[in-house]
Amino acid sequence: MLSPLTKKRFQNFMRIRRARWALVLLCTLFGISLMSELLCNSRPLWMRFNGKTYVPFIQKLTLRDFEGEDADATRVNYHTFTASEAFTNNPRNSVIWAPVHYSPGDVVDAASLRDCRTAKVSEVSVVPEVSFGRLNILPDNTIILPLSCEPFFPGAQTIEGLRLASHWQLTDTIQAEIRNRFNGQGGPAFQAVIQHATVAGLHARITMPVVRPSPTPPASVRISFSQTEPPDLPFQLRFRQSAEHVITPLETRRWNALPADAREEIARLAQASFEGQVPSAVIGWKGRTAAVACALSEVSWPHPPVKGHWMGIDAAGRDVLARVLYGMRIALIFGLLLAFWAMAMGVVVGSIQGFFGGYIDIAGQRLTEIWSALPFLYVMIFIGSALGRSFLLLLICYSLFNWIGMSYYMRAEFLRLRSNTFVDAARCQGLSNTRIIFHHILPNALTPLITLFPFSLLGAIGSLAALDFLGFGLPPLTPSWGELLQQAQQFRSAWWLILFPSAALFTVMLLTVLVGEGLRDAFDPRQQSKME
Repeated sequence: MLSPLTKKRFQNFMRIRRARWALVLLCTLFGISLMSELLCNSRPLWMRFNGKTYVPFIQKLTLRDFEGEDADATRVNYHTFTASEAFTNNPRNSVIWAPVHYSPGDVVDAASLRDCRTAKVSEVSVVPEVSFGRLNILPDNTIILPLSCEPFFPGAQTIEGLRLASHWQLTDTIQAEIRNRFNGQGGPAFQAVIQHATVAGLHARITMPVVRPSPTPPASVRISFSQTEPPDLPFQLRFRQSAEHVITPLETRRWNALPADAREEIARLAQASFEGQVPSAVIGWKGRTAAVACALSEVSWPHPPVKGHWMGIDAAGRDVLARVLYGMRIALIFGLLLAFWAMAMGVVVGSIQGFFGGYIDIAGQRLTEIWSALPFLYVMIFIGSALGRSFLLLLICYSLFNWIGMSYYMRAEFLRLRSNTFVDAARCQGLSNTRIIFHHILPNALTPLITLFPFSLLGAIGSLAALDFLGFGLPPLTPSWGELLQQAQQFRSAWWLILFPSAALFTVMLLTVLVGEGLRDAFDPRQQSKME
């Protein structure tokens, strides 16, 4: 039986409309997540085959169960099996699927998306030219042993045998460095920018290595040529084509940073790839050239939402809706288990410290402070690398740290209540400490326990998402909101990987906060008053 005070507090909570509806919606979402197998499953909910009835989403069936002892005892691909002649030839065979025909770990068959307009993607590779070469010169400036120096001598059929000073303007400082090396005096590492003698605007950076003084002069001097600007790294661009045959770049930020003349040429080549060609060309690129090659990809991951995949497909080809739904169940179960453990451990430690006080309280506080000073993330990294990652291991490791805050609240409540009259009366009656703690003090100290429970749940859900985002949470194949958000960081153009996991995380956390605020207001001992 509930006490009159508890009933009054419950009625106060039910009168707070936002908290009441938040609790209903949160319980509804949790109930839906518990039925994830009925909503997202690659195994049929019910199937009739050759006069026999099966419930594949519960039963572990193999091909031998359907085709007899001659078949292999391998896992059944129900999408392929229900489309085979063995199933479709019998009109009495039937199947009932879940609304979403994919489990969170199943990779979507690319052939099922080839008819979608958004499936085709043109992948364009851009490799900017990197100009670098070297040559040796003789004392009379004649070039020998040239290597990859063609871009620095435009129009020359043969570089060997040419005179360097006839093609490039060598300053007095450069000529002095060359003379010192031929005279055996050596020289430090030297670098300078020179200009072509006949081609306006053509510059190059020359480098000569360190040469130590030597009594025997060298027969030739090595000079390295390179472009003056730092070379651009190769990169890729992806384009989609709309129904009006207008191509759209997926990497918008990188696309806008390209030179205007290069954008026009790359867009032309991408358009040609959608028309069935496999174009490649050399285009102008910041005063030099760049090699461009295009290839049409029928299907690429991640993929935007289409019919049958209402929240899109992630970078590994898995249905996002299934992973969001299963991830909700894992997050809520993890949060509830962790919150319950934090409450239980916090009550035990806090009640012992607060009830007995003295040296027990002081020793307990110092040990708790030392334990709370341990770096949680480093501990998780160490344990994960040593023992691997799993749901149970993560729950145990996190539970070792999550009870500390609750123990502070319970200690304060017990310190406040142990000096009350009803506790002295219980001691006078000869009641044991255990009975006083659990039957007299604890029922009166439940206010922080109940009001902080939703916020503890909130912290557990957020921490799990954060650890998964950083890569220290659940195993890689486990559905998780944080893992989807981590994919969204890599694929900035995949807006569905940002929107749907973030919306699910925000909704659950918002509802939890509203429930926590309602409990706090309902259990507030202060009377609501209004001054007139």
